[in-house]
Amino acid sequence: MQITLRFIRYFLMTSLLIACLLIAIATLLLRGSLPQYDGRTALPGLSAPVFVDRDELGSVTITGENRLDLTMAMGYIHAQERFFEMDLMRRQAAGELSELFGTAAITHDRRARQFRMRARAAAVLNQLPAEQRQLLDTYQLGVNKGISTLTVRPFPYLLTQTQPVAWRNEDSILVIYAMFFTLNESNIYRELKLSSMRAALSDPVYQFLTTHSGSWDAPLIDEPSVLPELPSVTDINLQDLDEHLFKDDHLSTEQTPGSNSFAVSGTLAGGSAMVANDMHLTLRVPNLWFRSRLIYPSDASSDKLHDITGISLPGVPSIIIGSNRHIAWSFTNSYGDFSDWVRINFDGNDKTRYLSSTGWQPIHNIQETIRIRNAPDEILTIYETEWGPIMAEDHDHTPLAIVWTALKPEAINLKLIELEQANTTEQATKIAQLAGIPVQNFIVGDRDGNISWTLAGRIPARSGDYDPQIPTDWITPNTGWNGWLDPEQYPQITNPASHRLWSANSRTVSGNELELLGNGGYDIGARATQIRDSLFAREQFTAEDLLAIQLDYRALLLSKWHRLLTATLDSADKTLPWVSLMKEALHDWHGHASSNSIAYRAVRTYRYEVMKTILNGFAAQVRQYDTAFKLPRLSQAEVIVWQLIEQQPQHLLPATYKNWEELLYLSAQRIAEQMQQDGGITERNWGEVNAARIRHPLSQKLPAWIARWLDMPGDPLPGDHNMPRVQTPDFGASQRSAVTPGKEEQGYLDMPGGQSGHPLSPYYGSGHANWVSGKPTPFLPGKPEKQMRLIPTDS
Repeated sequence: MQITLRFIRYFLMTSLLIACLLIAIATLLLRGSLPQYDGRTALPGLSAPVFVDRDELGSVTITGENRLDLTMAMGYIHAQERFFEMDLMRRQAAGELSELFGTAAITHDRRARQFRMRARAAAVLNQLPAEQRQLLDTYQLGVNKGISTLTVRPFPYLLTQTQPVAWRNEDSILVIYAMFFTLNESNIYRELKLSSMRAALSDPVYQFLTTHSGSWDAPLIDEPSVLPELPSVTDINLQDLDEHLFKDDHLSTEQTPGSNSFAVSGTLAGGSAMVANDMHLTLRVPNLWFRSRLIYPSDASSDKLHDITGISLPGVPSIIIGSNRHIAWSFTNSYGDFSDWVRINFDGNDKTRYLSSTGWQPIHNIQETIRIRNAPDEILTIYETEWGPIMAEDHDHTPLAIVWTALKPEAINLKLIELEQANTTEQATKIAQLAGIPVQNFIVGDRDGNISWTLAGRIPARSGDYDPQIPTDWITPNTGWNGWLDPEQYPQITNPASHRLWSANSRTVSGNELELLGNGGYDIGARATQIRDSLFAREQFTAEDLLAIQLDYRALLLSKWHRLLTATLDSADKTLPWVSLMKEALHDWHGHASSNSIAYRAVRTYRYEVMKTILNGFAAQVRQYDTAFKLPRLSQAEVIVWQLIEQQPQHLLPATYKNWEELLYLSAQRIAEQMQQDGGITERNWGEVNAARIRHPLSQKLPAWIARWLDMPGDPLPGDHNMPRVQTPDFGASQRSAVTPGKEEQGYLDMPGGQSGHPLSPYYGSGHANWVSGKPTPFLPGKPEKQMRLIPTDS
């Protein structure tokens, strides 16, 4: 017995010692991969010393003698803080994630590799101006020096048991491509569904569902528009369809990349313009953006300094949005149509040839090797045409080739960096219009009080009589893309009489301008309307006033839905338990997406259920020809549904219902049952449903106790779609800022997820609490608490 006890004691003590030793080793390894924050480091290639200051949030101020030196320092800092995230972005665009994650990433890589973005990035490099290539050369040197200087490779590589691969110039182009995928990809595939709709529905029905304007729109350039009339019974009769066609499909998500941006002129802001921006993206740890300030002389013979503050994107050497003491600028996704599908006609006697715009041409077969960790390589054959790769089939199985701005080398460049030295809105808009980025709404203000809106990025010049929303043959001469629009053709507004500009992913233009831009699935406009109306509610503005607009979570769009649900419950049998519980749930309705509101959750769920039920009736018509069809995102779905609810045409009622009252009643009953299963109708508020789930990319594959250490807290969050404070558990404002050029000290900049990607860094999650609470963090970096000096090798 004593021997047994002695053995157990020995075993436990040995196990404890081993556990302590393993923890100590893991801690040492983690600390070995911490970024350098103090001291001196030699950086080959610098022309003069560069100072890197960090404040209490880890915001970086880089001061040097010229922009190239700062570019190298940016690369060094980005790599030490965020190399793994940079690696994920280049691999995401290139279709190379399987090299890290094995077969779990193969589906993504097969789809992405068809675009051959790494090869296209090399083509982009070949056509860049010499000064932009020099920037990338310098940035690459900084990145690779930064990652090689770490004592231990970044901790995600330790966890995945892989090694970081050196940075190449084309990798920075791939990071830009990753943003193209994020902002454009959903529209590319949306058009395939529109083609199925166009083939299966009569023209009045198709036009009704795809209308581009509605009562919630708040465009900057507007023309009167009339909603299309309801389709007649001869156009469509849903009552005649088989009930099996009415599947319980999900409605296309409203969680699409977007943003809010707005500005007021100096007349309303005390002399200088004021610009606000919050870009809505999927949220992660660390955040996508990196707080950065750059200071360097304007020229060798001047005492004047360029002083640019904002956010950079690790992987590229530019400030994305910010202020340079003279101008402040911002972006929102434009949702124009910048891709087309071309129908490919093969030679019936020779499948290796297709009919091009100049006659029969051979298909180019290109083989791509996908390297898969712990599995054999996979060979993917890609079929290229003069327009682009064949990547899909039309509704009639005709092969389709994709044409997309991202696939054109001249659509990608680093011209955005020139905004750092622009002094006026006029200079800034000219730079933006030629910038090689996904096409964005661009709002800029200057210290003289001017404000402007235009579009940033290259816009294709279409020619020929074809509908760019659906696949088309381009074999007819002069049909397709004929280069790019000249900047003079871009819509632009400068110093409007209202002294106000706004943008929130909805339709910004009308008429001829809309024909030029196309419709890539615009947002309904509820956010834009709410922002516009808030701007017109005041005549003078401070930064605090703009923050209040960004944090506005009034649910104006849901007011009618609350009334509809209330009326539906009032007409129901009050003795039914679910009816009384639903009426009780509505007691705390106050028209806000508050985290403590039970009513908001109920009304929001009801809206979704009714819209899904009604719109799936039209999807059922298409399923007669395409059994797997699901509706794409419809810009004016809200307006369409309300026309039907208010007019209640029997022929547009899904066949599974006797009348519209039954549809509304059963929708309420279904959501009551759903809410009861999800924790109770009156037990769970919106904040419990909408709690933060902002995670590190690797945490989902780790034990819960480690994941909790890497992820941000699960805070209840107010806000939702269709209001300025866009918020879901893992989607929302990737930054929130407002700034007056020349008065940057009065601005603010908040972002979730923190500055550093290292969990032992003092800057991991830094500033996240302010983002959650809506407390503004100063725009400019604070007092330095750490300083590093990068010196030339001969110093």
